[in-house]
Amino acid sequence: MTTFEIEPGRLFIGGQWREAADGARTEVVDPSRGTVVTTVAEAGAADVDAAVRAARQAYDDGSWSGLSGRERGRVLHRVAELIRENADDIARLESLDVGKPITLAHAVDVTNAAGDYEHYAALAHSLHGAHRDTPMNALAYTRREPLGVVAAITPFNFPLILAGSKIAPALAAGNTVVHKPADETPLSALYMAKLFQEAGVPDGVVNVVTGAGPVAGEALLRHSGVDKIAFTGSTAVGRHAASVAGENLKPVTMELGGNAAHLVFEDADLEQAVGAVIKAFVFNSGQFCMGGPRLLVARSVYSTLLGILQQAVPGVPLGDPRQPETVVGPMAGEKHLKKVEEYVELARKEGGRIVCGGERLDLDGGYYYKPTVIADLPNDSRVVQEEIFGPVLTVQPFDSEDEAVALANSTPYGLASGVQTTNLARAHRVADRLQAGIVWVNDWAMLDPAVPFGGVKDSGFGREYGPEALASYTKVKSVVVSLG
Repeated sequence: MTTFEIEPGRLFIGGQWREAADGARTEVVDPSRGTVVTTVAEAGAADVDAAVRAARQAYDDGSWSGLSGRERGRVLHRVAELIRENADDIARLESLDVGKPITLAHAVDVTNAAGDYEHYAALAHSLHGAHRDTPMNALAYTRREPLGVVAAITPFNFPLILAGSKIAPALAAGNTVVHKPADETPLSALYMAKLFQEAGVPDGVVNVVTGAGPVAGEALLRHSGVDKIAFTGSTAVGRHAASVAGENLKPVTMELGGNAAHLVFEDADLEQAVGAVIKAFVFNSGQFCMGGPRLLVARSVYSTLLGILQQAVPGVPLGDPRQPETVVGPMAGEKHLKKVEEYVELARKEGGRIVCGGERLDLDGGYYYKPTVIADLPNDSRVVQEEIFGPVLTVQPFDSEDEAVALANSTPYGLASGVQTTNLARAHRVADRLQAGIVWVNDWAMLDPAVPFGGVKDSGFGREYGPEALASYTKVKSVVVSLG
């Protein structure tokens, strides 16, 4: 990876690569070393306007929306093939840009991104309306039609996957897209633009504008030529995005913050549970909106499980993401690292006991933080209630199933949750009561493009993945033909 050269990035608009209108550029930093690896164009409002206009023209000319679902599916299948053919380059980019361990970038990010396009390629021809039986002397039926221009705004933690979860269903339904990736992690989005073009996606159907959220993102949110906003990011920014969409009466999908609870009951297989618990809070250095940073444990096994975690967590391979054995890499940037440090210091002030971790790892100038387990915090602690977005796990005991569920549902978030138990009836019973968009039983982060995910409460609304996501990129038209 040390010899992997990254070209300076430009905007991709209407099938052409161009500089920002004002020539502005911004740096991209390797979080494992704190060094600049390249620069990319920094879009302004004029560039966003050009991208939306290109997307509108491509939509209106029917070069994509006018194709049959089967024809669009063929192109999306080719996109999936190209992702797999270029897996090494894409994984290296994602690792370099985000700090992901290279092994996980291959196994998780690239594999799932290819699966996104493959899945929606298969569903593209399944969009159809239905005949409606009525007492009228008429033939009544519905049609599902694309919405038009979709604004896809994606975060820094899973740039490739979370772009695919929006762009793939949007394209399958016949829409055109303007993608604004996170300003910190734009590289895979620019690489994918090349693959879309190579796969045969017509010019203007996918456009990529890199730049800052308050400028490029805001311009995209407010542009009158956008027909839908698909957003993944923090709850605070999501509230703003949803309010702007509301002002302009635009449909939105909001996949926002999370603070998931992971419940371990006394009858759980502890060896299996510990593996899932560790995966849930250290995966992607804890920068995972569906991570499991809150561990709730039956009191009868609480001390035992804490002891196991105290021994096991420090042994999780932490370090250079370029090394294949690394499981936990750096945080994606210095500001993310500082945020984690502040929360751990707050935990100390709130009476928390640091079971393990609790400090930076000094390595190559990168933004590393040791996976940290904290016990003895009250449930109203800010560290328990708020989204830390780092490799930090709080552990609390419970005395009953009712108490476990109450604790799990006690935060404003509701994106994911998990249950560890060998009692099948309990698994179903507790899953039914948890306020979350997805519940995993006896594992964590089991995700597939066929299975929808999304939030409730402050974690947002709408669903990504599954036929539910595809439907959200369409509008329903009714046609009633008189037979009299």
